[in-house]
Amino acid sequence: MGNQVKASEQSMLDEVLDGLQKSPKQLPAKYFYDERGSELFEQITYLDEYYPTRTERLILQQNINEIADVVGPGAMLIELGSGSSSKTRFLLEKLPSLAAYVPVDISEEYLLKVVNQLRMEYPKISIIPVFADYTSSFELPNMSGSYQKQVVFFPGSTIGNFRPPMAQSFLDMLASVTDDQSGMLIGVDLKKDKAVLENAYNDEQGLTAQFNKNMLVRLNREFDANFDVDRFDHRAFYNEQKGRIEMHLVSREQQTVTVAGEEIDFEEGESIHTENSYKYSLDEFQELVSDWYSVEKIWTDDKNYFSLQYLTKK
Repeated sequence: MGNQVKASEQSMLDEVLDGLQKSPKQLPAKYFYDERGSELFEQITYLDEYYPTRTERLILQQNINEIADVVGPGAMLIELGSGSSSKTRFLLEKLPSLAAYVPVDISEEYLLKVVNQLRMEYPKISIIPVFADYTSSFELPNMSGSYQKQVVFFPGSTIGNFRPPMAQSFLDMLASVTDDQSGMLIGVDLKKDKAVLENAYNDEQGLTAQFNKNMLVRLNREFDANFDVDRFDHRAFYNEQKGRIEMHLVSREQQTVTVAGEEIDFEEGESIHTENSYKYSLDEFQELVSDWYSVEKIWTDDKNYFSLQYLTKK
């Protein structure tokens, strides 16, 4: 076990240093989600400005019977990046005959807390956590013959965090770890007015700024780095040409930071690109997934801000 932990820490450090030595600098968004990052993101989802979570919850609530019918009885429900599993409760309430609920998350401490709570709330449902980085190949529990079909639940428009070619590599990987008859219930954020998009990532309380900067706090803790978070500003804007929100940490001055003994130089105004969040039209998303999945069903809110889509494997 110790070696595994060291190996995963080493691979994270390799990715971090590789990203910080690139030009422009970047850090993988998956490293937002240590325990503090997961808690901050949970708070962000309740902000007035942050429409995606609220809108997706509404779509789930309003269409839950139809969605539960599509998932069907006896399914193995696999949630990627499950976090607090708050949206999943809608499905767990309506699907008491699930063969299993399999939350997959990179943050082990946080996932164990959530799973303990869910096991008390849903004692009849078998809950099997998988601690993994779901962006690379991972193993599902072996339950041969004990479920009707696998359904991947990927809410929250996380698919938008991947650049389109990476999203397609991810879909290819997902198709390889799931059964031929599997389906996917996925949240997809839709293209809309620029002001609505930018407000969602620049909240008045500054929680998104804290969330963005928390990655630097994590690097300080885990890799003996010496980032002064007050010397970096949160910046988020909609890049219309690329159809994505970009999040950056911008250096307020010329400075040198040490990470695991490596020196990283920053110019004043130089940024670390920490996240993309691509927004799609319905046609663009159908095109994105078309090599692996067919879009069977789409549910949206009345403003067409967000969509929940059910896909089946081709």
